[in-house]
Amino acid sequence: CKTFSVDSKRFGNRIGVMITLLLTTVFSLGLVMSAITVIILVVLFVVDTFWVQGLPWHKDCTPIYVQFFVKFFIIGVTVLVVAVPEGLPLAVTISLAYSVKKMMKDNNLVRHLDACETMGNATAICSDKTGTLTMNRMTVVQAYVADKHYRNVPEPQLIPAAIMDILVLGISVNSAYTTNIMSPEKEGGLPRQVGNKTECALLGFANDLKRDYQAIRNEIPEEKLYKVYTFNSCRKSMSTVLKNADGSFRMFSKGASEILLKKCSKLLTASGETKVFRPRDRDDMVKKVIEPMASEGLRTICLAYRDFPVSEGEPDWDQENDILTSLTCVCVVGIEDPVRPEVPDAIKKCQRAGITVRMVTGDNINTARAIATKCGILLPGDEFLCMEGKEFNRRIRNEKGEIEQERIDKIWPKLRVLARSSPTDKHTLVKGIIDSTVLEQRQVVAVTGDGTNDGPALKKADVGFAMGIAGTDVAKEASDIILTDDNFSSIVKAVMWGRNVYDSISKFLQFQLTVNVVAVIVAFTGACITQDSPLKAVQMLWVNLIMDTFASLALATEPPTESLLLRKPYGRNKPLISRTMMKNILGHGVYQLIIIFTLLFVGEQIFDIDSGRYAPLHSPPSEHYTIIFNTFVLLQLFNEINARKIHGERNVFDGIFNNLIFCSIVFGTFIIQIVIVQWGGKPFSCVGLSIDQWLWCTFLGFSSLLWGQLISSIPTKSLRFLKSAGHGTQRQEIPDEELEDMEEMEEIDHAERELRRGQILWFRGLNRIQTQIRVVNAFRSSLSPYEGLEKPESRSSIHNFMTHPEFRIEDSEPSIPLIDDTDAEDDAPTKRNSASPRNATPTPPSPSPTPSPNQNNNAVESGNNHLYVEGNKAAGTPSAPGSPLHSLETSL
Repeated sequence: CKTFSVDSKRFGNRIGVMITLLLTTVFSLGLVMSAITVIILVVLFVVDTFWVQGLPWHKDCTPIYVQFFVKFFIIGVTVLVVAVPEGLPLAVTISLAYSVKKMMKDNNLVRHLDACETMGNATAICSDKTGTLTMNRMTVVQAYVADKHYRNVPEPQLIPAAIMDILVLGISVNSAYTTNIMSPEKEGGLPRQVGNKTECALLGFANDLKRDYQAIRNEIPEEKLYKVYTFNSCRKSMSTVLKNADGSFRMFSKGASEILLKKCSKLLTASGETKVFRPRDRDDMVKKVIEPMASEGLRTICLAYRDFPVSEGEPDWDQENDILTSLTCVCVVGIEDPVRPEVPDAIKKCQRAGITVRMVTGDNINTARAIATKCGILLPGDEFLCMEGKEFNRRIRNEKGEIEQERIDKIWPKLRVLARSSPTDKHTLVKGIIDSTVLEQRQVVAVTGDGTNDGPALKKADVGFAMGIAGTDVAKEASDIILTDDNFSSIVKAVMWGRNVYDSISKFLQFQLTVNVVAVIVAFTGACITQDSPLKAVQMLWVNLIMDTFASLALATEPPTESLLLRKPYGRNKPLISRTMMKNILGHGVYQLIIIFTLLFVGEQIFDIDSGRYAPLHSPPSEHYTIIFNTFVLLQLFNEINARKIHGERNVFDGIFNNLIFCSIVFGTFIIQIVIVQWGGKPFSCVGLSIDQWLWCTFLGFSSLLWGQLISSIPTKSLRFLKSAGHGTQRQEIPDEELEDMEEMEEIDHAERELRRGQILWFRGLNRIQTQIRVVNAFRSSLSPYEGLEKPESRSSIHNFMTHPEFRIEDSEPSIPLIDDTDAEDDAPTKRNSASPRNATPTPPSPSPTPSPNQNNNAVESGNNHLYVEGNKAAGTPSAPGSPLHSLETSL
């Protein structure tokens, strides 16, 4: 409870804590009430027997007195049992378990139960684009090749043979060999895309050009690839090197067009020859080709190559910056990933439900803006922000490169699209929204992710959604819910189920508290006035079974409806018992008490039967008290129908037949009640009733439905004396000394702590060690004191992005997967066929390249390698005990 009161990460803990507090309060009140009942009964019996009647205490009568005291104790225990709503935890468990089971059919695999209720109160969704908002079935629809922009896939005869050969060869070998275009599962269906979807689009482009890429792969198997620079978020491209028969090399590259074009110095013309590709030409291509494609929502990919002549010798393949230059541009293609047809309507439902949807993608900002417009995230005339990760970082950081919450608060309320974003940008945005205090209600954020680097953002979010098809194991492990179909519309269904869980618990709470109030008052008042409870112990247990087990199962299995999306999220401070519910509880409670007390005191006159009041000990059951019991149960059965609506709706029968469990339980309870009354006999303290008596009992129970309509007609606003219940303890209500203790009990965000403390401290120490070693080596070799020092902008990206004062946002490139968002693995360059004597040339070990500004696990590996090499250099030189190098080695 204390953890929740401060600010628990899991919004779903709220219901459990509120129910715990409610149970504790009600149990305390019930215990006091039962104790008072027993005391009053004992005092009245003693006063009436030994004072009023003046009877002496006879030893022979002791067993009789003990039986009376036992009877009073049983009545007190009955009051206590009825007073405590022990069915609440059961209702929560049933509601969550039922929702989880049903959500499986809606393609939501729930890993944490509390995520259901949390999702129902979500106020913001940060969604990926590829595969979530779009179909993740990429197809090349436009191409710029041979100095001509084709709005559709060109016919094979329109492309010169020389360009065609280079283009198809590059597509075939410069893609993962696990990526393939398979035949459709059903006749007349679309071909199946297996592997990376972007590469599937390029392979499909080769098939559209009437070329067989598989034949080329069979001729050049994977073992013959000389070197492969796999795609990652650092390179932003993929390259494959082939060794020709004459000893020369040819490298094929593909990547984001605006990135790879900067590395191109030549362009293939229609004649098959190359011409100089100047920066001015590149700007013209961006304006005339890339931007028009991106404005139509297309992802642009550049295909290029480079030849390494024999005369220049074998290049140093470890120097990627030197290798990936002077490229020859072959083609620029526009790949379309169609928006899922159900997504625009799903986003409208979210917006109508008070949920803000934001797109966080690694694509070009023009592409992202076009897709967001098609989805409905951006509407014409909206004054919302669309920005790239580079601009986002520049605006949220101060002069020292540190993130400031005040700067984030100026951006996130209007931010709708974050393009060219890195995983760290995603984590920063999510954390900034959650920690924001701009709005009165704390934002509840849901995040979708599929890559390994999305783990921190998924862990930080209130609810993390991992992609079940394209998602990695790390993303799934960090998530709360897995989307088995990678579809955004499944998130909307999760919102509906989450809100339904909250409403189902509120429905049960409204019903059970009404029963509790009436049963306790009837038992207490009747016992105090007549020295016997109108509702016997076994009857109370049957009523308790109705309002606990059966009612929780009936009301907790209500299916969600579209009307749940017509209201705003409740928010963290929404009470479990609203003023409308309080009106219903008190209104129906008063009505039932009037009926029960009327039957108790004048019922024998109404039905012309013997009175059951003041019956002696061990007397047989009476018709009078049987009618009271039967009417009380039927009142609860019909009030259970009233409890289906908690927002003042008039039609309590709306959708009742959609829940067969509810109908079965109500009908089954009515049948069991008939059996208990007619044939229960002395164990249930009942006698059989006539048809007329049954009709009157049924009519009185049915009248609660009519009374419910009258209560719904009373405006809740006019009942100002009613107060809501079930609020959580507010932060400002907690004393400062308790607040400090409770903050230590808050849930630890392991992902954030690992990201900030582990990686930041590691890279900070690593870079300082590298700098110190280079300074020492520079002095030893009598070089300039500043030669060899690492520039601030070349440091590790985690180090730069988080805290280092020398962070320069204008010099950093955001680390985003541009070829495919799901490719977040950072593989080091691999050299194929290295065991071959012809290819395996021994080379002396060289220092690892300076860690490049990336946001992935490869940074840690490269950092380790760098430290190992530099450490060997330092270890190879003896150092004096008092030298700086000696102290550095000691610290290491």
